[in-house]
Amino acid sequence: MQDFEGLLRGLKLKVTPRRRAILEVMAAGSTFLSPEEIWKKVGEAGTNVGLPTVYRILEELAGGGVVTRVLHDNRQLYYYLCPNKGHHHHFVCLSCHKVEDVDLCLGEALEQEVKLRIQGALFSHILQLQGLCRECREKGGKA
Repeated sequence: MQDFEGLLRGLKLKVTPRRRAILEVMAAGSTFLSPEEIWKKVGEAGTNVGLPTVYRILEELAGGGVVTRVLHDNRQLYYYLCPNKGHHHHFVCLSCHKVEDVDLCLGEALEQEVKLRIQGALFSHILQLQGLCRECREKGGKA
């Protein structure tokens, strides 16, 4: 069981039933979810929350680094509750929506490229890898 109260307090957010319910739904799986999917699941679990509130809470949590925004080829924004707090990237399966950590980071090489070729300064980067996981590939899945 995750410490959602401590997590929310660490972000200086009030611990509310709606925030807890959203975090519980997201923690139940290792896949990314759309705000609409989260809204439906939270409602099915018995918490009354409006869809605009779900969007607002997700953006608060993403701004605090608690959830990760997942960009999909369909141009819809999804969210993933990532328990790994260290610097890493994600592999996203476009078929089953599973998200897995990728610990390899090319940040130093990217920083050097920006510094030398563009003569700029790199402050952060986001890398998201998309494809099919092993299980979906073996099933002949499609993105």
